[in-house]
Amino acid sequence: MRILVSDGIEASGAEILKKAGHEVVEKKLTPAELLADIANYEAIIVRSATKVTREVIDAGKKLKCIARGGVGLDNIDVAYAKEKKIPVLNTPGASSISVAELAIAHMMCLGRFIHASNFEMRQGKWPKKEYAEGVEVTGKTLGIVGFGAIGVEVAKRAIGLGMNVIAYSKIYAPSELPVKHVSLDELLAQADYITLHVPLDKVNGALITAREFDKMKKGVILVNCARGGVVSEKDLLAALNSGKVAFAGVDVFEQEPPTDAQKALIQHPKVSVTPHTGASTVEAQNRVGIEIANKVCAALKA
Repeated sequence: MRILVSDGIEASGAEILKKAGHEVVEKKLTPAELLADIANYEAIIVRSATKVTREVIDAGKKLKCIARGGVGLDNIDVAYAKEKKIPVLNTPGASSISVAELAIAHMMCLGRFIHASNFEMRQGKWPKKEYAEGVEVTGKTLGIVGFGAIGVEVAKRAIGLGMNVIAYSKIYAPSELPVKHVSLDELLAQADYITLHVPLDKVNGALITAREFDKMKKGVILVNCARGGVVSEKDLLAALNSGKVAFAGVDVFEQEPPTDAQKALIQHPKVSVTPHTGASTVEAQNRVGIEIANKVCAALKA
């Protein structure tokens, strides 16, 4: 069968598909080109760039499965695919370690001013006195919002660093870790650090807004490696300017790539930013490629 790979796949994944006898076509298509070409394929594998809309699904007369190499399914009309009885596949656990490590990295970076020191030293400055009051993570309370596969991996690393971990989640993954499960309001009130690992609620919008910031400790450090829009960027900027939030680590944005309107947040001196690279490690991409390829092969056999 013919499989369209529109956003790339690791060689290990492509090899699995080819060994199973499938024709793998790797090419980047515009939305118009995708609509015109999708009828020629039994499966499509995307990442985050390609949008699999209702129109694409209707045009894909032969589609037997839609797959995304990654966790979130924001760019796929999942409800409509299910209505059409087309399976939607993803790789929820393959990048968990990579995202968790980036969240921890942002925490460490912010508490020790690494983000700002790198910039200023390259300008010829020596801000030793300015950044003499860093903070340790040891002994601090970390609040994890969303205790699925990624949240569990964050907890493992935080516990290893000597942090006290509390968590809020609608669904809890089985875990024997010494993590106290609390309500969201309790987490907001108790945490010195807060890291988010939940999907974007497209109906209700941002989970963290001015109302939630008001409930946090003054000087909290917030990290969002989940999805753009989970935290209101406007309200985060206000919380940073007021001092309610001491620092923020941001990997995901409401608009990606960001627009000029988002510069105030991205260029804020108390913000550490990365360009949505939570899952962007060699190891994670290899796991993603292998897992999604195996899932597609199984779906096409069904």
